[in-house]
Amino acid sequence: MNNTLGYIKNDTRIHKLSGTTKLIAFIVLSIIVMTSFDTRFLILVILVSLIALRMAEIRWNDVAFLVKIVAVFSVINLLAIYIFEPDYGVKLYGSRAMILGKGPYALTLEQIFYELNVALKYFSTIPLAMVFIFATDPSEFSSSLNKIGVSYKISYAVALALRYIPDVQNSYFEIREANQARGLEMSKKSSFMKRIKASSNIIMPLIFDSLERIETISQAMELRRFGKNKTRTRYREKPFCKNDLYVLIGVGVIAIIGISLFFVNQGRFYNPF
Repeated sequence: MNNTLGYIKNDTRIHKLSGTTKLIAFIVLSIIVMTSFDTRFLILVILVSLIALRMAEIRWNDVAFLVKIVAVFSVINLLAIYIFEPDYGVKLYGSRAMILGKGPYALTLEQIFYELNVALKYFSTIPLAMVFIFATDPSEFSSSLNKIGVSYKISYAVALALRYIPDVQNSYFEIREANQARGLEMSKKSSFMKRIKASSNIIMPLIFDSLERIETISQAMELRRFGKNKTRTRYREKPFCKNDLYVLIGVGVIAIIGISLFFVNQGRFYNPF
């Protein structure tokens, strides 16, 4: 059973990197991507992200569901932008190249170009997030957060949340299969509304199962006197190596390129018009 969102153990170069390196790379590149509207730079980051996905050996089946959800919300957001601000691209780039239609909702090349950049932002950051989530052990992630100054209690809570997501998914599938074994149809053979109604019957058992897991974890942490000391040691913590240094240098170069383009473009926006 594939996890929709969770760590996938492997032995690739990406997996061997320190959790701190992957966290820094994800944060730095995400900030640059979200602030930049330079099409050339966004395409560069997409290519780097896809190469990282390839190196991490993350299969399409592992990320298909997540990509489809992101694609649907991206389309909805792009349509909302056009509905509420159909001339935003024109105001932004200072020109109007008509393509189709008349009136306030006339389609312009500038609006298409602006929304293309918004879409590129999504597909620049999502692969980065998938590489980080699927190739970073939650324990290493906790350690990396603690290394950059986050309290070990908070970092441990985040790591537990990441570990807990796949468990919740597995519990959901187990409860669904049990309901199907009792004759409750939840496959594509039934109508959409019937599947929604059947899925609602899973919520209460899933909540009770989750509460039981939380109680077990909290008791185990209390018995081990978690939080008594100001610091704690790490069972899983990868030291920095040459590959970590190379990756951080590469991320630094990409960040410098992105920042320098702000000065070249005299702002965040690349204007080909």
